[in-house]
Amino acid sequence: MSSLLKEEMQRVLFRPEKLRLAEFIEIEEPTDGRHFLCVSVTKNKVVQLCIVRCQTSQPSLKSGSKKSNTMRSSIQECYRRTEVWPLQDLTLVDGRDPDVDDPCFLLHFDKVRTVTAVSCSAKYTFVRALFVLSERHCQRSLNLRNFDWAYIKPSSFYSNRGDCVVLTQICFYAFNLVCLSMCPVPMDV
Repeated sequence: MSSLLKEEMQRVLFRPEKLRLAEFIEIEEPTDGRHFLCVSVTKNKVVQLCIVRCQTSQPSLKSGSKKSNTMRSSIQECYRRTEVWPLQDLTLVDGRDPDVDDPCFLLHFDKVRTVTAVSCSAKYTFVRALFVLSERHCQRSLNLRNFDWAYIKPSSFYSNRGDCVVLTQICFYAFNLVCLSMCPVPMDV
């Protein structure tokens, strides 16, 4: 589903502007419609963040139609960029509390923008993408605060920080806990 959505947004919204959509997550916003936080790269390797609003457009009558109930909706009218920032202007990404499963995080530009992802996994997926794009295209490390670094930055054992690797790491920790709980403890009498 998300790959189809990414392909559709790329075709309708980003390709006409000569941008490549690198990553996106769905976010919660107070206004109607679906909202996405997207990161894209220009041909000149400039990285941009933007909020995209997908509003289900009101169907309109097809022009020249003999039937008044024949309707169409324009997919191009569905996606609108509502806010755009260059990654260079991002001074800090604050995860708020690394010990709590909280999908909310703060993007510090000239003003602080609060973002609520649909899940904590989506939040970490997006921040991993920002981290890589910042090092690759901006030649600087992204300033991150209140994130669990084990899920952001690759370590020597884990070279790819995809969601499958994160899940594997969690399973490895759980397996260790089960093994430790099954070890006999000597009782001094």
